[in-house]
Amino acid sequence: MSFETFGLDPRVNVGVRAAGYEQPTPIQEQTIAEAMTGRHVLGLAQTGTGKTAAFVLPILHRLLEGQGPLGQRHHGRGTKRKTRALVVAPTRELAEQINDEFRTLGQATGLRSATVYGGVGFQPQIEALRGRADIIVACPGRLIDHMERGNADLTNVEVLVLDEADHMFDMGFLPPVRRILKAVPDDAQRLLFSATMPQEVAHLAEEILTDPLRVEISRKAPAETIDHALVAVDEKAKTALLLHLLRTQDHRSTLVFTRTKHRAKKLARVLDEANVFVAELQGNLSQRRRQEALDGFKDGTYHVLVATDIAARGIDVARVSHVINFDFPDTPEAYTHRIGRTGRAQRSGKALTFVTENDFGNVLQLERQLNMRVTRERVDGFAGPDEALERLGPGHAAGRSAQGRSRRGGRPGGRSGGSRGASRGPAREGGREGGAREGGAREGSPRAGDRQPAHDGGRPSARAGGDRPNGGRSGNRRRRPSRPRPAGERD
Repeated sequence: MSFETFGLDPRVNVGVRAAGYEQPTPIQEQTIAEAMTGRHVLGLAQTGTGKTAAFVLPILHRLLEGQGPLGQRHHGRGTKRKTRALVVAPTRELAEQINDEFRTLGQATGLRSATVYGGVGFQPQIEALRGRADIIVACPGRLIDHMERGNADLTNVEVLVLDEADHMFDMGFLPPVRRILKAVPDDAQRLLFSATMPQEVAHLAEEILTDPLRVEISRKAPAETIDHALVAVDEKAKTALLLHLLRTQDHRSTLVFTRTKHRAKKLARVLDEANVFVAELQGNLSQRRRQEALDGFKDGTYHVLVATDIAARGIDVARVSHVINFDFPDTPEAYTHRIGRTGRAQRSGKALTFVTENDFGNVLQLERQLNMRVTRERVDGFAGPDEALERLGPGHAAGRSAQGRSRRGGRPGGRSGGSRGASRGPAREGGREGGAREGGAREGSPRAGDRQPAHDGGRPSARAGGDRPNGGRSGNRRRRPSRPRPAGERD
């Protein structure tokens, strides 16, 4: 099956070809044609299944063809645009990723999209909401701010998408989402996507969707292009082990996950002092610094990005060579989401997880739910206690790991693992973008060894200033200038 069979508007197909999409993924194959007719959709799918294009393409087609339930509302030349499609996402990074998809796939359509989220200025967003964008991709907190100030008119919305609804629930966003829903016309098409289905999200779906198409894409096993390994290590030796690996192996683009924001900040500081080109990505950073870190990691300015689970949502970097779980993930879902950042588009990747004695039960649970045994590796000089090694099984030289089952994939760079289940991930940070949390716990509480640094120290998030002395694999390299992006309209 090809994208031509959907009968998309020719201007949309220009973007499909430009993106290099050839065959649709399962969720795209099952969703696009029905969504083009205006049918409501309930999609159960993980990040990396191609779900973003599954709703972006029908939205572009419907806005061009004027097939929305609200009739012919397309703007004329020189007139102000109206918000005709609204996508609500839980994080800034995911909102940017979705907007990038609209820009790529809609490059020949003449339609304009813009992002609305916290941590950046209001004015560009006000201009977008008041007539410079047809499509708005928004985080709930900032959109509510604009609604309260009279900046957002949602009465012309023809298509509404709620993406990653389970994570919006985790972050305490369902109350503001319900307020947004009330501002959208009752006859607007509605699509809801979620990796899991907590009871609250199921109730929301029942309330807002009418005779929906239900699409369920199960991704219990990670991609086969990823080698997995566990390394037993004492808690106090984790940082030394990480530095050893970065210096002795080719970790050209490494994503390191920690459990808490404070842990990410502290670890990034230590790596920076060890002459590693490193940036951090965690919820306490401003949007400018988050974007600088992401841009630098993508273009190779930074070899290592230290991130938390929440801040990393929406990261779309095609060439991540390694994922290192510095702290063991809280759930199998978190594991598959983390390691799905590598091994994309048929490229090989390595996922390495540090395991302490406190993680034994989690290892067994992970292997049971993924139905796979993960390779155990020993690193000379860094083995954990004998008991830990015995519980984890015999060590092996670095090599092939247990593999997930084969998976089908249609879009380049779009495959990542993920498992569905009723268990919820870790607590979500920041209930409002760039502000205080709305009705939820703070991100991860520190565990043993996660002591919070005594002070901020005023260090920038993206670290790598000036020339580096020879040290490890960082070598001598100058930092490139940062390029913070505006967050308003993106034509």
